Amino acid sequence: MRRDPAPATAGQMSQAEQCISRDSCGVVGLAENTNWHTQDVETLTRELGTNLNSGLAPAEAQARYRQYGPNRLPEARGVPPWLIFVRQFKSVIVLLLAAATGVSIALGDLVEAAAIAVVILLNALFGFVIELRAERAVAALKRIITRTAKVIRGGRLVEIPATSVVPGDLLVLEEGDRVAADARLVDADSLATVEAALTGESQPVEKDTRPLANGRLPLGDRTNMVYAGTSVARGSGLAVVTATGRATEIGHIAGLLEQTKEEKTPLEKRLGALGNRLVVVALVVAAVVTVAGWLAGHPFLEILTTGIALAVAAVPEGLPAVATITLAIGVRRMARQNAIVRRLPAVETLGSTTVICT
Repeated sequence: MRRDPAPATAGQMSQAEQCISRDSCGVVGLAENTNWHTQDVETLTRELGTNLNSGLAPAEAQARYRQYGPNRLPEARGVPPWLIFVRQFKSVIVLLLAAATGVSIALGDLVEAAAIAVVILLNALFGFVIELRAERAVAALKRIITRTAKVIRGGRLVEIPATSVVPGDLLVLEEGDRVAADARLVDADSLATVEAALTGESQPVEKDTRPLANGRLPLGDRTNMVYAGTSVARGSGLAVVTATGRATEIGHIAGLLEQTKEEKTPLEKRLGALGNRLVVVALVVAAVVTVAGWLAGHPFLEILTTGIALAVAAVPEGLPAVATITLAIGVRRMARQNAIVRRLPAVETLGSTTVICT
């Protein structure tokens, strides 16, 4: 086992514990310190107010939990069922069909109106059921996954929920463990971690405890650090937690993802463009027929009705249903490969993907 020098002294511990309530102390500013990999173990334990033999006292761990909050990333709320249903009507084609239904009712053609309305409703229900099942499947997976972490507190090895890990905790790492938080290694025995989720590196990364001089090293080169979301491929180790929750590197990535806007898929863009063209065609047909008939001496109201009827006939009532059924087939095929597709249009986007960047 390789271990850097000694734990913090009693005097150092009391100083760090006093820092917990003052903004100027190292313990409070953990999230801002990104150079833990450059510090030696003695400095590390002093700034984090911990002890390499006994870890944090239970009372101190509770105080830090109240200060930093649970070790988890804020989860986006699930999409409510009513919103999933409403989302099925956002397509320009569907809105055009809804307008055609209204026009048919106004013209007294109730059979045509009923037929179009049934197509719209069945299409919406079909998409709603598939997306609702996907949302519930994702929610069920989240409930099933319960993570724990092994830490040393008060001189004892205890297993706690990963959400209860706080800065300064001593993480005990063994083969197969998932790292619960960002941490600086103070002990490593043939330790290697898989950091593909964070850096994209598929091969296990060898770890040690030596401080590194370069403060600007990329994450993948910080061999004395382990990060939340990675896993232990082999070996064992002991690490002092430096960041939890949003302050972790994976938390920073999650924050960036929250700022991204959802863009339309290529299929949605094409259907939207088709819908816009159909609106123009329908209006032009109605205008041309109405003007031509009026100039030919036909009653204006009668020829206007005919023009509108032709415009309604130009709308492809079956297009949304065909698109939805086709995408649903793709969802079923993905499900057979143990992949959950939360939104139908995403199937077409995935089918157009040639390179996946990690």
